[in-house]
Amino acid sequence: MVTKVPSRIRRLLATGATGALVVAGTAAPSAQAADDGGKKVLTVAVSQSVDSLSPFLASKLVSTSIHRLAYEYLTNYDVKDAHTVPGLATEWKSSPDKLTWTYTIRKNSKWSDGRQATAEDAAWTFNKMMTDENAATANGSFTSNFKKVSATDPGTLVIELKKPQATMTALDVPIVPKHIWEEVGDFSKFNNDKKFPIVGNGPFVITGFKVDQYVRLKPNKDFWRGAPKFDELVFKYYKDGDAAVAALQKGEVSFVQGLTPAQAASLRSAPDIKVNDAPGRRFLALAANPGARSRDGKTFGNGNPALLDPAVRKALFHSVDRKAIVDKVYQGHAVAGEGYIPPRFEDYFWKPSDGQRIAYDPARAAALLDGAGYRKSGAGKRLGKDGKPLSFRILCHATEPNDKAIGKYLQEWWGALGIGLKVDCLDNVSDPWAAGEYDLAFDGYSVNPDPDYVLSIHTCPALPATPKDTGQTDNFICDKQFDALYAQQIVEYDAAKRVDLVKQMESRLYDTGYMNVMAYPNAVEAYRTDQIKAIKTMPEAAGNIYGQDGYWSWWSAEPADGGGSGSGSSTGVIIGVGAAVVVAAGLAGIFALRRRSTAEDRE
Repeated sequence: MVTKVPSRIRRLLATGATGALVVAGTAAPSAQAADDGGKKVLTVAVSQSVDSLSPFLASKLVSTSIHRLAYEYLTNYDVKDAHTVPGLATEWKSSPDKLTWTYTIRKNSKWSDGRQATAEDAAWTFNKMMTDENAATANGSFTSNFKKVSATDPGTLVIELKKPQATMTALDVPIVPKHIWEEVGDFSKFNNDKKFPIVGNGPFVITGFKVDQYVRLKPNKDFWRGAPKFDELVFKYYKDGDAAVAALQKGEVSFVQGLTPAQAASLRSAPDIKVNDAPGRRFLALAANPGARSRDGKTFGNGNPALLDPAVRKALFHSVDRKAIVDKVYQGHAVAGEGYIPPRFEDYFWKPSDGQRIAYDPARAAALLDGAGYRKSGAGKRLGKDGKPLSFRILCHATEPNDKAIGKYLQEWWGALGIGLKVDCLDNVSDPWAAGEYDLAFDGYSVNPDPDYVLSIHTCPALPATPKDTGQTDNFICDKQFDALYAQQIVEYDAAKRVDLVKQMESRLYDTGYMNVMAYPNAVEAYRTDQIKAIKTMPEAAGNIYGQDGYWSWWSAEPADGGGSGSGSSTGVIIGVGAAVVVAAGLAGIFALRRRSTAEDRE
């Protein structure tokens, strides 16, 4: 899904900045993932458009997933249980006061143009984010506390902090080659989509891209962990999910993600296809516009002012039947929503207390509205304080069938309260979202093992500097109590104490009533076993393949022998050398949710 969901780092890309086509002579790849003239191509069908090939701007899950393949981070997450493992850095240590961190940079990492990757590249990446607000668009929260970053020698990176920071072994920032990126002028307009191949040091090299069609990658033969085994990896964009499933059934693609229950059921009995249904790392929430504003105090957008009334928001949420959403929309392939962080991340998973929980209770919802002065007219319409019928708009992702299905239920449930609802299903929800031109929205993010990022997007500093600027904010929330807790958790190195602070933040976010989690969808995906012999899931036990916190799935993918019918090998069997990915995902102009919304991600 894509609901900022969907990084919803709201941004407006410069006109024309996303339409570039790439490599001369790069035709749209054949959709075959099997043996193509001796070339093994792994084709991944995706439903999300790329927002940017610049790691400084990208926030959508498809984009950040591609960057994990193309660039190394200082550290990575282990495929088995997501604990920190070496990436570009082989080891790290902190000073006793936790204010200075020293990273040893590996000597066997090269950029794909042959140059050595060094600490100078990492220092330049972080310093650029610290000194150029546009370069901090996607991941600025990680460096906002940095005081000084330097490379004392090619193999040593030193980061000095203003105050302790608990995320220093989980800096989810792609390190870029200084000698390439120092030539870039305006980082707000540079989408890294004009010159190919793109120089990186990850397991894959981006070789081609065409808007709303594909992203192509080839194996990095010099990758220090070993080259992927497929000859090419393609992320191919499908606006229609049924078309992607049909392509999988015909063998035109190797893998499909984001399956509906009906699609998954139809594929379970299909030959040479394996369905993977695992707990997801995403949440799906209802986001209410709290009044779009910027850090300079100016307001903008056209959100319905009635939603500023806590009684209205609470009444709406009391009229959401989460069990019905799980049972009827997801048909059991999800868990009913509670707190902000999904139950997959057990340590940080929080549930509201019985007295705090906004449970499904239509009678209570009606009573709240009556008590707050929102009476019904003779025609049964709930009237606002201005005497006009109360009606809202909700942003819906046109490519997300679950958004549409839930929207119909909300129209029914809220209609019983006398409240109207217009479901605006758009190809691009990012423009109106960034402009604050919405009342409610289907929101979602893919949560990382360390939850700092998805917490930071609800802080006041994440708001745009001015109405015309870009901000990392997800939903324009700015709450001093939440921010105070955020400031405490980021400096807390005691794991148990930090977990407690994060749960307090989730509780506060729940009580403000602007974010209400409806469900935690499963990762429901499928692949052809006659094309993919083995592939890693994350976590290895009951994990997902698409949208991992790392490059494990596509790097580990092993081609099936001869392209015949597969043996149905279970996922997570191999950690060998992975697949060369040609990612076909389109850039549709402007997008937000890092992350993944579906915001879907936004990652």
